[in-house]
Amino acid sequence: MNQQQLQRMRDSKGFIAAMDQSGGSTPKALEYYGIRSDAYSSEKEMFDLVHRMRARVIASPAFTSTHILGAILFEQTMERSVEDLPTADFLWERKGIVPFLKIDQGLSPIADGVRLMKPINGLDDLLKRTVEHHIFGTKMRSVITQAIPAGIRRIVSQQFEFAARIAQAGLVPIIEPEVDIASPDKAESEALLKAEIHRHLDHLPADRLYMLKLSIPTQDDFYADLMADPRVVRVVALSGGYYRKDADERLSRNHGLIASFSRALMEGLSATQTDDEFNAVLAKTIAEIYKASVT
Repeated sequence: MNQQQLQRMRDSKGFIAAMDQSGGSTPKALEYYGIRSDAYSSEKEMFDLVHRMRARVIASPAFTSTHILGAILFEQTMERSVEDLPTADFLWERKGIVPFLKIDQGLSPIADGVRLMKPINGLDDLLKRTVEHHIFGTKMRSVITQAIPAGIRRIVSQQFEFAARIAQAGLVPIIEPEVDIASPDKAESEALLKAEIHRHLDHLPADRLYMLKLSIPTQDDFYADLMADPRVVRVVALSGGYYRKDADERLSRNHGLIASFSRALMEGLSATQTDDEFNAVLAKTIAEIYKASVT
């Protein structure tokens, strides 16, 4: 574990840029960016286009460590380069931004009000390559749709089981059991989720370090006690489908909670913009998300 990166993630101000759209969500990400599905005819062309989009963001003069602590990458993004460096090295060496990797491989169908992660095939090999690419930590997402205790117990147990393997590989896992913002019992789900997370954290060794990525809570400052746990490096929030203005406003009411936005970060960016236009929009977006993250 890179101690300089750990100190930055624990103590510095800023937010995490989520740039980890995978195969299933890439077409929508490109569409938001102004590239329609008829602009490419193969998966390779699609991933080439999305890497150019991500590289444009990462290389932008607006994308700096002044406001951004870390960036979550998709596996193919990790394997590619930005300018003349592997993406993770470019982020840290050129920008001072801590690199993470999304490692989950999609979701299982809903059962007991949750969508567990599918098995992560080749996890040991993936973690080995992640370390070799100088990645600091990983992220894995599952989803809670209803406040069913048995389902929430299973989803948190699965997250912590994977997290133990990730930590043993020398990486810091980001646990992301997202609560669906459309859930009719979102607040109850959050209460059950927090209790389960505390239960698992209490059984961890004192030197084991995790991060949490959670939906912006219904009750302001609801996750303050998780932030106070010495085994939790940082608690970050996903936008969860809220538009950026709404997400920023909700986030700003939660002291110490910082953003890890994906779609909200890319909002307003277009492939047809000039570099000056693109950088101006991105700079404004980053400034707004940063402001909401430093309350």
